[in-house]
Amino acid sequence: MRLAFFGTPEFAVPSLRALVEEGFDVEVVVTQPDRAKGRHRSKLMPPPVKTEALGLGLPVLQPDRPTDLEFLEQFQAVEPALGIVVGYGHILTSTLLELPPRGMINVHASLLPHLRGAAPIEHAIINGDDETGVTIMQMDAGLDTGPIVHQVTTPIAPDETGGELTQRLAELGALALVEALALLETGTAQPTPQRDSESTYAPKLTGDLARIRWSDSAQQIARLVRALDPRVGARTSLGDREVKLFGPRLADEWEQHEQPGEILETDPAFVVATGSGALQFLDVQPAGRQRMAASAWLRGKNAKKGDRFE
Repeated sequence: MRLAFFGTPEFAVPSLRALVEEGFDVEVVVTQPDRAKGRHRSKLMPPPVKTEALGLGLPVLQPDRPTDLEFLEQFQAVEPALGIVVGYGHILTSTLLELPPRGMINVHASLLPHLRGAAPIEHAIINGDDETGVTIMQMDAGLDTGPIVHQVTTPIAPDETGGELTQRLAELGALALVEALALLETGTAQPTPQRDSESTYAPKLTGDLARIRWSDSAQQIARLVRALDPRVGARTSLGDREVKLFGPRLADEWEQHEQPGEILETDPAFVVATGSGALQFLDVQPAGRQRMAASAWLRGKNAKKGDRFE
């Protein structure tokens, strides 16, 4: 079966690699254009999927938009039987979805219909879910609404970060994709319509969502900080200085404090009051600087006991 692979981020790389290792016929890889990066944005960097595809000897297309007429003509000329989408980063129109005779399937990092949308991994942690997984679904014109072909589950560890869970689900998704293709090839797949009444949504990560609200409970703040580690980073302000906080630990020995956001201790631990309970933080990242141990940041007299985060 001739396949076309759509993907961009590191999350998609294990799926592409698995397809090649399992002997599937990947005819073309579609990814986003190279982007300017670096302090002066003077260096073009290829998407991780492009780097992997070229290393595997696969042809790559990088349209600005998947609706471009030139791209649609190039894609149609490849004549793929099935398209596979793993974090491509563009919404695909019905015109493109219908070009492969067998349509397109998507690797989505949640147990659909739970957490449809752009950031299901982070929102699973933010919500305090005990488990998540990967869904292989047939794509339609809706947002993650198509029939489910295959689904696998995995528990979320109590201290797991968004980055750690992303890596695990990337590998799990690759295995699930291979299993789903086997079901499709043998004709044993039984796509199941989703129950829209049970759907939830995982919107994209924004600066407002990443802002720590110290009036929340210690458990809520800890989940937010873990979910956004290392991508985005949960942020707060100390005076006119913005910092990101990482490595939350519940500080159960501290009693309820009347000033959420107040620094309760700096030595030997960095402890901050919340709306209910207190949290210790292991790492910080000041604006414009690298992530560092909280102890190193405090030795630089950047904060003291009694200061308050806003």
